[in-house]
Amino acid sequence: MFEKILIANRGEIACRVIKTARRMGIKTVAVYSDADRDARHVELADEAVHIGAAPSRESYLQADRIIAACKSTGAQAVHPGYGFLSENEGFARRVEEEGIVFIGPKHYSIAAMGDKIASKKLAQEARVNIIPGYNDAIETAEHAVEIARGIGYPVMIKASAGGGGKGLRVAFNDREAFDGFTSCRNEARNSFGDDRVFVEKYVEEPRHIEIQVLGDSHGNVVYLNERECSIQRRHQKVIEEAPSPFISDATRKAMGEQAVALARAVRYESAGTVEFVVGKDQSFYFLEMNTRLQVEHPVTECITGLDLVELMIRVAAGEKLPIAQADVRRDGWAIECRINAEDPFRNFLPSTGRLVRFQPPRETMWAGDTEHLMGVRVDTGVQDGGEIPMYYDSMIAKLIVHAATRHEAIAKMREALNGFVIRGISSNIPFQAALLAHPRFVAGDFNTGFIGEHYAHGFRAEDVPHEDPDFLAALAAYVQRRVFQRAAGISGQMPGHEVEVGEEFVVVLLDAEGKHRRLPARVHDFQATSGSSAVTIGGRRYDICSNWHLGGYRLRGTVNGQPFTAQVERGVGQNPLAIRVAHNGARVDAMVLGPRAAELHALMPYKAPPDMSRFLLSPMPGLLVDVAVQPGQKVQAGERLAVIEAMKMENVLFAAADGVVGKVLAGRGESLAVDQPIIEFA
Repeated sequence: MFEKILIANRGEIACRVIKTARRMGIKTVAVYSDADRDARHVELADEAVHIGAAPSRESYLQADRIIAACKSTGAQAVHPGYGFLSENEGFARRVEEEGIVFIGPKHYSIAAMGDKIASKKLAQEARVNIIPGYNDAIETAEHAVEIARGIGYPVMIKASAGGGGKGLRVAFNDREAFDGFTSCRNEARNSFGDDRVFVEKYVEEPRHIEIQVLGDSHGNVVYLNERECSIQRRHQKVIEEAPSPFISDATRKAMGEQAVALARAVRYESAGTVEFVVGKDQSFYFLEMNTRLQVEHPVTECITGLDLVELMIRVAAGEKLPIAQADVRRDGWAIECRINAEDPFRNFLPSTGRLVRFQPPRETMWAGDTEHLMGVRVDTGVQDGGEIPMYYDSMIAKLIVHAATRHEAIAKMREALNGFVIRGISSNIPFQAALLAHPRFVAGDFNTGFIGEHYAHGFRAEDVPHEDPDFLAALAAYVQRRVFQRAAGISGQMPGHEVEVGEEFVVVLLDAEGKHRRLPARVHDFQATSGSSAVTIGGRRYDICSNWHLGGYRLRGTVNGQPFTAQVERGVGQNPLAIRVAHNGARVDAMVLGPRAAELHALMPYKAPPDMSRFLLSPMPGLLVDVAVQPGQKVQAGERLAVIEAMKMENVLFAAADGVVGKVLAGRGESLAVDQPIIEFA
């Protein structure tokens, strides 16, 4: 067994590998860029080596520096994690040639599966189901249309070297096939330096289901059940679960056996994933093979009780797999939510900056621990006060739950999301909460088009209906009563003028356009010692009990005897009296006033926000990489104005109307905040 390994990655996956290595008694070496000097993975590792500037192409993609770090520290093996160089055949070969062990498949297996056209031919030879299509590179748009007609619409046009949703179009007719071919080829050339494009049948109402495989150097290969990954937004997975609520045991077995056959065909060693597209009739077709550990591997670890990172390390060290196919378990149900630094209410634009508060829900199971299951696990590479840099992907953490049934797992995940506190940046937690509550998700009735179908116009606050909205108002009243109690208990108050707290209040639900709702509320039976109180609002009584303390973001307790977790925040926005309450993805901002104060507040004029229509504002924090206009220049609606880059995503800003540029307020290379003016129009 290795004495020391280097993790050629960052963030949560680097921390994840370190945990297992530490349990196995293996020392670890972290590598880091300028942006990650104070990162959590650097802190957790036994040693750390600086490998370059913040952009990944100058650090985490520098194979020479990573190999040099192995040699200088005496690391005998490299774990590449996922992303960066994990599926780079050249890097794997270089590592092997330098006498260092690559904790992953051999370079020839990566090469065989890394090309989508070549991998399909190999899969066909291994008798794996292939989607009908034309798997050779297509030279012209006219030829693409001819092939599409032969296969039958709809078809999918894909770049051979594509990934992450780039170089992919669905065509339902000749025009779309012609235009789609051209767009795919251009995207592929620009993104991957490889403009080969192929065409295949588009499976309608498709599910994205993948099989986890594991092979060793002794010819043993097993499959570890499947993962359901159909909840995707723009071809990026959002929620994953294991097992799938859709496929039958017979389909699971057939898919697993085909995945094993493919792994054997490429002499696969290590953990890998064979991805399939599955039709509504449970017909399934090979999509691609990921020759690395997947982001969503924890759900497989939960239901099988196996540590995939440990098995990868043991296989790389030459050991045999400790299990046969008959030993693979399938216990309970696991769900993973990807918690990303993005603002769902601003079309999921990246959100970078300081994590003012980062308080995950309480963990009861941990990465690398296969004994304590049926609980909550958080895999993350950040910590309270840490920075979310603009240079890498947007994932903050992975929240994983494991329960006996799918229904219980959904309930456990919703409660865990309620207790996940993130402040300083925006996160997609409200969106995750909305998805988990959607009747079709709960029923298991969804496919890869689910988010596109139900959130076609983006995500809005009203897309998160609460089953009991008066409960949120009652919580606001409860919190304000606790605040008043502290004020009443302050010593040294002038006799005869002490703070007296009544029972009658008005909860003013604040609206951005000034259309506030006012709900009379009575807060009674208050017990300062136990933290219990009754709130009567909207004709209903809520008996609330909690040991919440002023200043805490998480409010745990019981309401009418049932446990709940919510989040509260006082003094939000520009209003020091406002209380924000969030629960099950829904959120309200409220002021809790006495009856007379509420009357006076109703007389206050509405102060409209300033008119910013004359400005081009930055929709997200990021780097201004280009300003395409100059002062005095006339622009037309739809004309390109500026480009902002953050988290490997480029966002082009266009003119909303015809106009003349007055001033350019920000320069190329400047770091921008959300809503920072870039251009002022005359």
